[in-house]
Amino acid sequence: MKVLLLKDPKEDDRGQDPYIRELGLYGLEATLIPVLSFEFLSLPSFLEKLSQPDSYGGLIFTSPRAVEAVELCLEKDNKAEVWKKSLKEKWNAKSVYVVGNATASLVNKMGLHTEGENCGNAEKLAEYICSRESSALPLLFPCGTLKGEILPKMLKDKGIPMESILVYQKIPHPGIQVNLHSYYSQQGIPASITFFSPSGLMYSLKYIQELSGDNMEQIKFVAIGPTTARALAAQGLPVSCTAESPTPQALAAGIRTALQPGGC
Repeated sequence: MKVLLLKDPKEDDRGQDPYIRELGLYGLEATLIPVLSFEFLSLPSFLEKLSQPDSYGGLIFTSPRAVEAVELCLEKDNKAEVWKKSLKEKWNAKSVYVVGNATASLVNKMGLHTEGENCGNAEKLAEYICSRESSALPLLFPCGTLKGEILPKMLKDKGIPMESILVYQKIPHPGIQVNLHSYYSQQGIPASITFFSPSGLMYSLKYIQELSGDNMEQIKFVAIGPTTARALAAQGLPVSCTAESPTPQALAAGIRTALQPGGC
């Protein structure tokens, strides 16, 4: 059975995208099509803040892209050496909160210890931070222009200081229409389509509607998390399943259940 995942392919240590491998274990043939590209913003300002760990109580990362912004900053002006010699150690003396194992893995590769990765989404991470944080210094939160407001609001309500900086924005992937048309031409109507973000849904939905036509009703629509599920519902699409956590294992189990008679 063929399923479509609207995300970038990313190989792991075994040379395969973990989502394709996990779905394959259930006998599902998954194809990945990227629907988002990214532009990075305000990197000089972000670098200045990263260079002043004493001014902050810690870091919050809710996306791999925010971690990439750090890596881009460190590539400039030999900052990588400064990071290794002093900055990394100073940030490691503070809390580094993350959502999801993929983001945690990237942060770990920079030499930082993480916590909160098992929370699954920004709302649960906010609850975790609120239960632990006591610093009077603000948490530094590099984020995208379409960041959700749940985490900032929850921290504000609890009196936990936080400083956001916009470091990237999402833009449509230039190949969405061509890649989707090619998929439908070669593979036909997928049994299931998984969306990984509200913006990914926004940029791809009209093409999926055009290509699916009257067959839209037979497709099981799946969301990687509650925010994306709400975006699907707002578009009038039935959400057949929401992954219990943003991991290949949870998504594969959810899709398998959704495709069984009765769904999930």
